[in-house]
Amino acid sequence: MMAHADTVEARQAGRRFIKRAMQVPLLEREHERKLAIRWRDGRDEAALHELVNAYIRLVVAVAARFRKYNLPMGDLVQEGTVGLMQAAERFDPDREVRFSTYANWWIRAAIQDYILRNWSIVRTGTTTAQKTLFFNIRRLRAQLNDRPDGPLTVDGRTKIAAALKVRVSDVLAMEGRLSGADRSLNAEIGGEGEGAGEWQDLLVDDRPGPEEVVRCRRDATIRAQWLNHALAQLNDREQIIIRQRCLREDGMTLESLGRELGISKERVRQIECKALGKLRVSLSEQGGNHRDFGFFC
Repeated sequence: MMAHADTVEARQAGRRFIKRAMQVPLLEREHERKLAIRWRDGRDEAALHELVNAYIRLVVAVAARFRKYNLPMGDLVQEGTVGLMQAAERFDPDREVRFSTYANWWIRAAIQDYILRNWSIVRTGTTTAQKTLFFNIRRLRAQLNDRPDGPLTVDGRTKIAAALKVRVSDVLAMEGRLSGADRSLNAEIGGEGEGAGEWQDLLVDDRPGPEEVVRCRRDATIRAQWLNHALAQLNDREQIIIRQRCLREDGMTLESLGRELGISKERVRQIECKALGKLRVSLSEQGGNHRDFGFFC
């Protein structure tokens, strides 16, 4: 799990905030509607403040249902309050719906999004299926009386996928994500102080080393010099054909190049073959190998 600043002071401040929130009286339906109208039509911040404060207790209640994810309660309440503010901004008082009913969805969505972003340093859920699985797979697994410490059975994965209307492969992927906790790459492999190195020492770097990079750059420079010298031995038409046919990623066809030069495509082919022969000889005289250049057959 990720580390969070859940100090004693923070927990005490959170408890005081929750205690004050629970002491705020509930709103009557008509008064709640008037407050919402004052905010919607007149942007009355005092009305918004009273409306939001009255339902902080709802935020606390929703946040308490997510304490099992081992994130600070204060953070959950803060994120839920953001959802409550979003609900107040979008609430339509003309509809026959209590604000608490409407706000509940926004509060829960804000808290769930926070959990998905902070439960692990690895992004746990991005798609709808992944989010649904993250918040429901443990509950369904408990209902199936599945082994809590072992992998799901094939039948268990199938039942969970059917219940949540997701693919079995999604269930398998989420099971794998939830099976392991975050681990620091700087942690000792065999335990602290044993001198076996850190986990990051086992990571494989497929990138070329400094010596290989320098060698490749030097070789590329030399090959470019050889090629430029060889091209200089060709006449103008041969250079045009080689450059357009061999030195471009989207090389021109014989027919299109023939139209451009005013000759037949067969003549272009003949000139190309002759020019390539000259290049082979020149590169060989310079000590190079024509096979190092991709345009030779």
